[in-house]
Amino acid sequence: MEPDELVSFVPMDAVGQNGGLKLGDTRELADVYEGYTYFANGDLCIAKITPCFENGKGAIAERLTNGVGFGTTELHVVRPGPGIDRRFLFYVFIADDFRKIGESEMYGAGGQKRIDESFIKDWMPPLPPLETQRRIAQFLDEKTACIDGLIEKKRALLERLAEKRQSLITRAVTKGLNPDAPMKPSGIDWLGDIPAHWEVLPLKRLVVDGVGLQMGPFGGMLTDLPDYDTGYKLYGQENTISGDFSSGSRWVEYDRYKALKRYEIIEGDLVLTRKGSLGNCRRVPGNIVPGIADSDTIRVRPRHKELLPEWALLSLHESVFVEEQISVQKRGAILSGLNTSVVALLLLTVPPTNEQLDILYALDKVLPSFDDTVKKVRKSIASLEEYRAALITAAVTGQLELNTVP
Repeated sequence: MEPDELVSFVPMDAVGQNGGLKLGDTRELADVYEGYTYFANGDLCIAKITPCFENGKGAIAERLTNGVGFGTTELHVVRPGPGIDRRFLFYVFIADDFRKIGESEMYGAGGQKRIDESFIKDWMPPLPPLETQRRIAQFLDEKTACIDGLIEKKRALLERLAEKRQSLITRAVTKGLNPDAPMKPSGIDWLGDIPAHWEVLPLKRLVVDGVGLQMGPFGGMLTDLPDYDTGYKLYGQENTISGDFSSGSRWVEYDRYKALKRYEIIEGDLVLTRKGSLGNCRRVPGNIVPGIADSDTIRVRPRHKELLPEWALLSLHESVFVEEQISVQKRGAILSGLNTSVVALLLLTVPPTNEQLDILYALDKVLPSFDDTVKKVRKSIASLEEYRAALITAAVTGQLELNTVP
């Protein structure tokens, strides 16, 4: 090939789970020849790094530009020989036994664990005759396509449920419950009219003076943390994204906790993520281990006489109204992250607190039905994924009777 000829370029996020490559990106050969993994049409690409390997990231390379692809160095490339069907071999590589045993053979630490090339070279799957391999691969192509179709429909249902739920919340926190209430212009084009007795205020006017908005400590304040339970926790994005403040194993000593007490989180506080997954928000529950928030979060402490924590949580975490404001900030905050100056200017609708309670009570009556349906759909998806994995493993390891394979 000539140096200026185009080839497909495949980063890791373009490698599908259980198959498929996104081939929208091309590069000139000279730009990728050094420093990337190369492969050709018909090769198998298998992720080597955690968690991509365990998640089954891999694909058969097909329809590559000029028949050639270059991509992430975190791929192993396997070129099937004449005695094995490439589709059958691909199913071998995404089967449970290959991935689970491979996971136990990974080397490295933490998020940098990898599967060595020798594990793939030394893998000894049971190989039926070539014609049987093709029949098994055809059987799995058809069965997994049906299962994947069902999974996609259920995922589409989850998206529709999420949109309907968010729309319901957004309407409640911007228009209220009374459709006949007198309205007034909010002065904000994308918000429109609001009930006449409501206000629209920046968050900085609704929080406790001095400590209402607090970004976690930076620099050397959180270095050399103890690796044992001190009774004082360091809370971060993992707690805010999951909403689980009982998880995590980062600790600070009492003296450091006392010195950094201004960063403490207590029941009724809200904590926002400020980096990566921007703008996730959770309410701090009661009975948590005493602790402080880290530098990837912003603590919000509402003045309860004007802003109930539950109302603030709905507005900040689940309404399109605030999501739109945060999305504008994301363009400039992907690297630097949100900061208290930005969060202070987020606008919230503020009805009287007794009306906040009424709306929260009304939503508590209808939202659980959405959440129950979502749980059932997710459980169904998990069951289908388990069945898919079990079917593949059974087919490529000889556990299916041949007469069940057309």
